[in-house]
Amino acid sequence: MTQPSTATATEPAEEPRYGGFTRFELELEFVQSLANPFYLNHLASQKLLQDPSFVEYLKYLQYFTKPEYIKYLSYPGPTLKALELLQQERFRRDILSPDVVKRMVEETVVASVKNR
Repeated sequence: MTQPSTATATEPAEEPRYGGFTRFELELEFVQSLANPFYLNHLASQKLLQDPSFVEYLKYLQYFTKPEYIKYLSYPGPTLKALELLQQERFRRDILSPDVVKRMVEETVVASVKNR
């Protein structure tokens, strides 16, 4: 016999955890990793950026562009820029190029110096 739920109409059931983390925490960590051009290159080299279901997941992650979620991003500028670029098929192909990765790294460094 299973235990009845202890959640009430005013108290939501506890969110499921994956390895001790909520789905939001996992998505937050993942979306922030997209600010790393080398990681984007790795995803492209693994052909994940060609996978339609992965591309749909990237679209889903667009919720991080909303003000109520931006506040959780450690580096909102580079993170949101990468998320925006990943919506473009051409960028998903071009990020395989070491020159594109290098240019992104340089742009991030320049932007971080300007914002000091």
